[in-house]
Amino acid sequence: MSLLAVEHADARHGLLHAVRDVSFAVEEGEIFALVGANGAGKTTLLRAIAGAHRLSHGRIVFDGHDLGTERAHRRVRRGITLVPEGRRLFNDLTVEENLSVAGAGARPGYWNRTTVLEAFPMLASHLKQRSGSLSGGQQQAAAIARALMTNPRLLLIDEISLGLSPIAVTQLYESLHTVIAAGATIILVEQDLTRTLRVAKRFVCMLEGRIVLGGDAADVTREQVTAAYFGLRESVPGERER
Repeated sequence: MSLLAVEHADARHGLLHAVRDVSFAVEEGEIFALVGANGAGKTTLLRAIAGAHRLSHGRIVFDGHDLGTERAHRRVRRGITLVPEGRRLFNDLTVEENLSVAGAGARPGYWNRTTVLEAFPMLASHLKQRSGSLSGGQQQAAAIARALMTNPRLLLIDEISLGLSPIAVTQLYESLHTVIAAGATIILVEQDLTRTLRVAKRFVCMLEGRIVLGGDAADVTREQVTAAYFGLRESVPGERER
């Protein structure tokens, strides 16, 4: 049984049909990527999995449990944690305080202050610094570290590299590899296709709310994904939608 199953999911923003009949599954310990241009429906889908946006049709099943209309805080207790686009740290709190708030009601597990700082060593010298005064890369590191403090079974990361310098992105991906090595299950939304296809085992590409390409990352080229990304064609021979 898959850790997560998204089944015929539809989601709307008023009259906008943002997610259209999307289905896929994620196995425990897997790194799964959602790719697509801005407005493809990726963020809405992540928010629906996290419980921050209600589906209009379909269902989300986590560890055999139909989440239905279960609220976001209850999904965190089940082990689903979202790192949202834009980080959304408590900017007036220090890095240390952000970590402590997330860890206060954490599930039991591997992640704690010590292991989080081992994965994100760039934060160690900034623990007493207000989160709002950090650089963009440091804020993203703090946001992922804060999410890990809840000991998630499924970590959702929305746009890990958006707006960051190449050096900051490289540092973040080095830390992400440490998180992956610890056995994390991750759904990653990312616009850097090269990095995405290197780190993810499987992926789906979304266009106008639908999945237009999906499969093993090792079986496709960057050019094939780019074609689907921009709607130049909707399938690659030998691939099937998930």
